[in-house]
Amino acid sequence: MNIKLVVVGKVKEKYFRNGIAEYEKRMSRFGKFKIVQVPDEKAPESLSQAEMDAVMEKEGQRILSKIGDREYVIALAILGKELSSEEFAAKIKDLTTYGHSDITFVIGGSLGLSPQVLQRADFEMSFGRFTLPHQLIRLVLCEQIYRAFMINQGSPYHK
Repeated sequence: MNIKLVVVGKVKEKYFRNGIAEYEKRMSRFGKFKIVQVPDEKAPESLSQAEMDAVMEKEGQRILSKIGDREYVIALAILGKELSSEEFAAKIKDLTTYGHSDITFVIGGSLGLSPQVLQRADFEMSFGRFTLPHQLIRLVLCEQIYRAFMINQGSPYHK
């Protein structure tokens, strides 16, 4: 199994990096896990819609360049489907059961994901309607992927 996160921007805070590194280490026993960072597009605070679209387009092209044709893509999007941890674990299990050994999660930049990235996604998932920092979402996603593996293994970690 290959799990990949394609993410926009770097994690600046050490405590987030440490948490993400811990889950990367834990997940190594379940297969290959890697995070691919693409640069974020510099954008001033006040942008027109056309400028926002251009930023998302550039970031989207960078994201798409890191996704292979055979990868099953789960995009994190605020309007995506909300899943419980158990439902998420079942989704991962179903994907691997039905031949999807390469699963890629995508986290966009501060403006979100371009229409092209959302179109490429096989599934859109949401962690709710809260607005959360991308660095925190990265850590939460890593923990939830790990939790999904533990649920599927029948581990007491989930309790």
